[in-house]
This record gives sequence, structure tokens and C-alpha cells, in this order.
Amino acid sequence: MELSVGQPAYVLHSRAYRETSALVDFLTPQGRMRAVLRRARGKAGTLARPFVPLEVEFRGRGELKNVGRMESNGIGVWLHGDALFSGLYLNELMTRLLPAEDPHPLLFEHYTATLQALAAGRALEPLLRSFEWRLLDELGYAFELDRDLAGEPLAADGLYRLQVDAGLERVYLFQPGLFNGVELAAMAEADWSVPGALSAAKRLMRQALAVHLGGKPLVSRELFRKP
Repeated sequence: MELSVGQPAYVLHSRAYRETSALVDFLTPQGRMRAVLRRARGKAGTLARPFVPLEVEFRGRGELKNVGRMESNGIGVWLHGDALFSGLYLNELMTRLLPAEDPHPLLFEHYTATLQALAAGRALEPLLRSFEWRLLDELGYAFELDRDLAGEPLAADGLYRLQVDAGLERVYLFQPGLFNGVELAAMAEADWSVPGALSAAKRLMRQALAVHLGGKPLVSRELFRKP
């Protein structure tokens, strides 16, 4: 498919390519696009930064395209500290998990809204958990949060473990890493006032994402660990 009409885009990742070019992964409503940006050290290169809304024209029929035109399409958000690390984490997740040229317009909208919320100083953890869940759902990896594998409603006093790509399985013997019904019910409603729900959601999303990320760790997670 050859694309010639400009479309909204954000830079997910960029790296040097040959002498003066860059190999850039873009997020667009039409999915993740990988393209060569010529003369990346010039004016175009200054736009190839994360979190800047762009309009990009892609050229070429193969999976690796060329950037024909790239212009600013609004004011970029200013992220710093943990909000910056969070934005980089979202970018790395999508670079790693999104198939090339697989349209996800709702995910693009959710990403734009999440960047704005990060820039506004909203609490990070609920934003990250919401985005992780949307990403899993868009990729077809989501599972029910209110019913177990047998189709039974979750019991408030029940204990559950995640069977990745299948759902939640009720267990009757305690073991580390389980989730209780109250936490899961809170996750389903995004009610983060319930004690332990937010930390449980973080564990659950890590388990759900891990199998799709393979054994290679996320570089952006290491940023949160640095003093």
C-alpha cells in the first residue's frame, strides 16, 4: 500500500540510519509506520521528537517507507520527571507490540489524551494502567475482569490467578501473586480508592504484557529505578 496523503502522527522511536538519515517509528491512526527520514540533522530532524503532534506524508509500498513530508500539527506537550519516563514507557510498549500498518484509531486518540493528562500533572499510575488495558484490548489480548474462566462472576472473597490469553482462574490454595475479588472488581470499575487496587492492577498488567514482550526487558522501566 502506497500512502501519499498526510496523516496525524507522533514519533515513537528514532535512531540514526546511514550517514544523514534516521529510521523512525511513528504512531498514526493507521497504525505503527516505520519510515526513513532523510536529512534528519536538518529542520525535519528537529520535528522528529516524541510527544510532538505531526502531519506526515509517507511514500512507498513496502513496510519500510520514506517520509515525503513532515510538518508540525500542533503544540507538543512538555513532560518532565516521572511523567517523561511514563511517556517514554508508552512509546516503547507500542514500538514493541504494535504490528506494522495495523489501524488503531481509538488507540491513537487515547494516546493523545494520555499525553495531555501527563502534561497536566494527573496521577501517573491510573493513566498508565488505563493505557495498558486499552493497548491489550486493541491488540485482542484483553480478558474479562468480572468473570472467571468458568464464566462465574468473581467472588469478593475469592482468589484468582491470571492465565494469560485466557482469563482469570479461581484458586483455593493461597500462593504468591494472586489477586482477590475485591481488587479485581475495583479494576473493572477503575475505582482506585479501594486499598490495594492500584498496586494489584500494576502486577496484573505486567503479567498480561510479559508474554507478549518476550524475554527482552523494557528499557524505559529502568528509568523509574534510577535515583
